[in-house]
Amino acid sequence: MVEDKWLFLQKFMGNPKEVGSITPSSKFLAKRMLKAVNWNDVRAIGELGAGTGAITQYLAERVGPRTNVSLFEKDGLMRSRLQTNYPTFQCYPDATKLVDAVQMQGISYFDCILSGLPFFNFSPELREELMNQIFQALKPGGQFIAFQYSLQMKRELTRYSEIESIQIVPLNLPPAFVYVCRKSGVI
Repeated sequence: MVEDKWLFLQKFMGNPKEVGSITPSSKFLAKRMLKAVNWNDVRAIGELGAGTGAITQYLAERVGPRTNVSLFEKDGLMRSRLQTNYPTFQCYPDATKLVDAVQMQGISYFDCILSGLPFFNFSPELREELMNQIFQALKPGGQFIAFQYSLQMKRELTRYSEIESIQIVPLNLPPAFVYVCRKSGVI
């Protein structure tokens, strides 16, 4: 755990716009995000910005053996550690290729996508590309659950989905907001 925190801090110092925080997500944040998932409907789930696995470890406890889990992490060292720690999960380097990942796995859509990406640190073009990929790869009626450190993404998310709730998690460094969104439409 201390090793994960040190690695995260090093990565943040090297590229704060991509990492977004000085420390991995707290267990309180991870559990809040996973509590919002409608587990009865999840057969395929993606996690964007999986980092050191702070959320992934709790995700691994919740998913069944038939659930397809895809992790997306840009940093090579963190991705390699995720592949070692979660060998049954698929790992990808680029969240802007969600639709490709869905097609490669032979699934129709993700039922749920979790995200720890610091969207507001990204350029408007990258943010839009990510949003388009997320909502193309997500099934109609599927959930998008993301944490952010501000409410700045609220307007952007309403362009793509219905925001069902925004909850603050004060026991995280820094405190975080969990957006629970649903893609409109039904299958």
